[in-house]
Amino acid sequence: MSAWPSSLEHLRGTVGIWTSTHESLPAARSGEIASELESLGYAAMWIPEAWGREALTSAGLLLHATSRIVVATGIANIWGRDAVSASNAAKTLNAAFDERFVLGLGVSHQPLVERLRGHDYVTPLSAMREYLTAMDAAPMFSPEGDQRFARVIAALGPKMIELGATLADGVLTYLVTPEHTHQARLAVGDKFLGVEQAVVLGQDREEFLKRAHAHLEIYTGLDNYRNSWRRLGFVDEDFVRGGSVRLCDAMVVHGDEGAVLARIDEHRQAGADHVCLQLLGGDLSNPPLDDWRRLAPAVNS
Repeated sequence: MSAWPSSLEHLRGTVGIWTSTHESLPAARSGEIASELESLGYAAMWIPEAWGREALTSAGLLLHATSRIVVATGIANIWGRDAVSASNAAKTLNAAFDERFVLGLGVSHQPLVERLRGHDYVTPLSAMREYLTAMDAAPMFSPEGDQRFARVIAALGPKMIELGATLADGVLTYLVTPEHTHQARLAVGDKFLGVEQAVVLGQDREEFLKRAHAHLEIYTGLDNYRNSWRRLGFVDEDFVRGGSVRLCDAMVVHGDEGAVLARIDEHRQAGADHVCLQLLGGDLSNPPLDDWRRLAPAVNS
């Protein structure tokens, strides 16, 4: 038997899509996005949890609408539910949908934890360690109670990456460079390493920068990302709202299919097992269907 859960084994060497745009559709129709990505050959659909739908409920809708694609939370906020609920929900989704669910967990960010959810954002590393330990001890008396499921954590810094290697099945990184991917592979060992990569497909440079700045607007205000970028050599001048041009060029791929394939290959050569692409359309809230369709033959062949 593989050392990885089957849903992660399915993702080895593949390309997925990271998107929140399914939330632009009514809940009953959100599965149309997952179905479209499945038909295009993408291996996984990664979804976030912030101001929108509860992540595990949303994952169930997407899984119900599909038959092959892996649905992964990227990430479900650990302050959004207790460890027993997270563990048991993941087991249920995994059992009901042919082991196609990956539970991605994260500590999120101080504004989303304190202002939105009313919790104290203290010692996030310890909070994640305690959460994973509590999940391992969580009882479940339903038939799927003993079934294995995939569990990865969002990680940027070395200590969180190490935690993903020891108490989870691996990590998902976000807004990183291939250099970071190399460092993460050294730290995570033989565990799963998934990497998110933002993309502006085609378009002139002015439009690229417009979309990249809009994408980085929120993230440049969050300490976790600024700290990660500092470790990669960026400085405070790069963290103006929307990011400097230098930061945009480093974090968002711009160009044709060949440019995207080249960046995917850089991450793979650095140690990534799976790359999930976030296509930045002209309106970041709407599904970039044309871009997904244009890119699919190149990355899924």
